[in-house]
Amino acid sequence: MSRTIVITGAGAGIGAEAARCFARQGWIVCATDVDETALKALQGELGDRHAYERMDVTDKDEVNHVLAAFARAHGGAFDVLLNNAGVAFIDRFEDLTLEQHELVLRVNVHGVLNCTYAAFPYLAAGRAAKVVNMCSRSAEYGVPSEATYSASKFFVRGFTEAMNIEWERHGIHVCDIMPNFVDTPMMAAAGGDIVDSIGINLTASDVAGTILRAVHDRTRVHWKVDTRKNHIVIGVLNRTPSRVHRAVMKRLSGF
Repeated sequence: MSRTIVITGAGAGIGAEAARCFARQGWIVCATDVDETALKALQGELGDRHAYERMDVTDKDEVNHVLAAFARAHGGAFDVLLNNAGVAFIDRFEDLTLEQHELVLRVNVHGVLNCTYAAFPYLAAGRAAKVVNMCSRSAEYGVPSEATYSASKFFVRGFTEAMNIEWERHGIHVCDIMPNFVDTPMMAAAGGDIVDSIGINLTASDVAGTILRAVHDRTRVHWKVDTRKNHIVIGVLNRTPSRVHRAVMKRLSGF
């Protein structure tokens, strides 16, 4: 039997590339997104073997309905949940609206919570079940100009670590993916000193390939995706006194 995966935020960027990647590997994909037009375009690429469902991760009832329907179509279970849907705004904290900050938290925090909670009975009935959460390298030290986004990813990291331990008893492995800036439509509208300093050096394909590897591994909790240079620089920073890390982050972000 083909393995099954639910992907949130599958209409574009990393989610769409992950859907393509898993489809090529013979998986049955449930691609979900709030953008129905994008899902139609993805269906045109991948065909009718897969499911394409409009789903707002912040809407608990909608999440429950979509996940239950996909599970019913596949014997009452599915194998993997990829919590990929996310929102980011990069600007000074006070220059973003409160509504923008709240949207980041609703999607990046409550969305992950809603989907993971709703998926539990179907993952528990699956085969070598897995939850993969889209995290970020911004969960290693709070990033100025993306304060709320960075904080949301600290939630994802802590949630992943805790659930990795909790759900081991159910045979469900939980991990996260921690990329640096990725060339996606979400980042196309982003800018600022922090982006200019670090650069956008990763593609959606880079991250999707890591997700595929992570799904077949049941040992690692965090999968960091970055350039060799940034791996070295951030690795060194993470071992320096906090005042040094703070000073470097301040300079990189233009504050």
